[in-house]
Amino acid sequence: MAEPEGQELSSPSLATSMGGHAALPPLLLGTYTPKMDAKGRMALPAKFRNRLGEGLVMARGQERCVYLLPTDEFRRVAVQIQHTSMGNRAAREYLRVFLSGAVDQEPDKQGRVLVPPMLRDYAHLGQEVVVIGVGTRAEIWDKQAWEEYLTSKEQGYSDIADDVLPVVDF
Repeated sequence: MAEPEGQELSSPSLATSMGGHAALPPLLLGTYTPKMDAKGRMALPAKFRNRLGEGLVMARGQERCVYLLPTDEFRRVAVQIQHTSMGNRAAREYLRVFLSGAVDQEPDKQGRVLVPPMLRDYAHLGQEVVVIGVGTRAEIWDKQAWEEYLTSKEQGYSDIADDVLPVVDF
């Protein structure tokens, strides 16, 4: 199971030096390519285990991926959606789909989680998967779907950088 180039920014001094507060949650960063076995189990990237570790929630993500969220982050998102007016049809529909596809998980002693068949089917996951860090959550993608998505967004990534990013000195 290859685990290239991922990072976890969890150091209080790093968070503070980046203009944040020491209480900021660690960021899940990087791209990993674990294998999924025939039973739907896959090892969490080692760098994510401390953050996602003891309890996490898997849910339907956008663009046919599976979200991996620490339990606290999942609760924060669910509460935020629930605070949207019950008169808002789009919010009700999103909440139904999001919560009905959510599953609590605890990694086993080897750091593996079981991706339930419903979520594997939703995201078209087979043996070849990619796990990406996306800040406070991770996403599981079918490897080919991720490569196609990344290729299709590459030019747009460059084109919109000036509009999306504030002035940042690298």
